[in-house]
Amino acid sequence: MAQKEASVAELTKQFESSTAVLLTEYRGLTVGELKELRTSIRQDAEYAVVKNTLTKIAANNAGITALDDDLKGPSAIAFVHGDPVAVAKGLRAFAKAHPLLVIKGGYFDGNPLSAEEVSKLADLESREVLLAKLAGAMKASMSKAAALFQAPLSKTVRTVEALREKQDAAA
Repeated sequence: MAQKEASVAELTKQFESSTAVLLTEYRGLTVGELKELRTSIRQDAEYAVVKNTLTKIAANNAGITALDDDLKGPSAIAFVHGDPVAVAKGLRAFAKAHPLLVIKGGYFDGNPLSAEEVSKLADLESREVLLAKLAGAMKASMSKAAALFQAPLSKTVRTVEALREKQDAAA
């Protein structure tokens, strides 16, 4: 009983500290394949095989009730601590290579996710790519602003130079 309470406490802590939680079914996968999956998403998430009843209790303790219906059969959860998009992409890529892995759903930013929504999350570009695009857009707009501020000054200089040449020609 004490071991179960410790497991629930640990799972509750995992739910509370995760930025997202992605639920999968691993029925039919070998231990080696699960190890390969863990390794592929290790940078951004911790992948753990869980007991459904203890996980329901822990999720409810953390204020998450949306996963209750999906916690059936052999379940494993990716507790995301990094980029949720990268983890969703990793799970989807692994599921394509190993069709026995089924993505059941998840929980992200206070909202439950269906399997389709997890797939849409995987379609997004990674955080780094989005930040790079934002930086490029900001740089482009700064360059345009600099050119815009410089244009009246250069036009004034050209006008003054033309007037000076006109006066020199007249004199």
